[in-house]
Amino acid sequence: MNFPIRIVLVDASHPGNIGAVARAMKNMGLSELVLVRPRQYPDAEATVRASSAADLLARARIVPEIAEAVGDCGLVLGTSARPRAANWEVLEPPDAAARVVAAAEQRPVAILFGGERNGLSNEDLSACHALVTVPANPQYESLNLAQAVQILTWEIRKATGAKVRRLPAESAPATAEQMAHLRAHLAKVLAGLGFDEPRNHANLVARIERLLARAVPDEKEVQILRGVLTAVERSAGLDGNG
Repeated sequence: MNFPIRIVLVDASHPGNIGAVARAMKNMGLSELVLVRPRQYPDAEATVRASSAADLLARARIVPEIAEAVGDCGLVLGTSARPRAANWEVLEPPDAAARVVAAAEQRPVAILFGGERNGLSNEDLSACHALVTVPANPQYESLNLAQAVQILTWEIRKATGAKVRRLPAESAPATAEQMAHLRAHLAKVLAGLGFDEPRNHANLVARIERLLARAVPDEKEVQILRGVLTAVERSAGLDGNG
């Protein structure tokens, strides 16, 4: 497999799990691992648990923020074992894998996995387009980090045998960084228009962000939306620097 599919571990606390994740990835032909704020890494236990996948650990990037891990990605998925309040699109592993393989033909793709204790926070998920949930036993849904990675990477490997075919896109999907700028611009304009009561403003912005994430806009569409926001700013007499 030669798809730019990135596994991103956020706040991993046990180095042994990092090594086990590297082994799971190599089993399924993936090689790009990014660690966001790992509590204890590098560590000998990670190397031991990686077995013959120590080369993945040697190449792994360590970054302080999720934005640095996914900034160039056109599709970002976040894993979650619990329901979320926002209007998220939730995928099961086979559907997520099909989308990942198709999207990776145009831009890098990232799948985020949270720390062992609390998973991904709502803030961590802000760059994600959709959630992925493994339909486990409802009486005991908690999966080990490496188990969760193994399930998703296995589905991705299967999906490469029947890739989703799409018509050539007019423009490449917007990157996570471009989407972050769009969200910030939108929040600024809404505040300038008077939607600035803290609770209602945050809820409104969150719901519009979810709408944008489900739409998966391309670069040109993001440029159009930001142009519209800039025109609104000028018309309303607001600062036009979005």
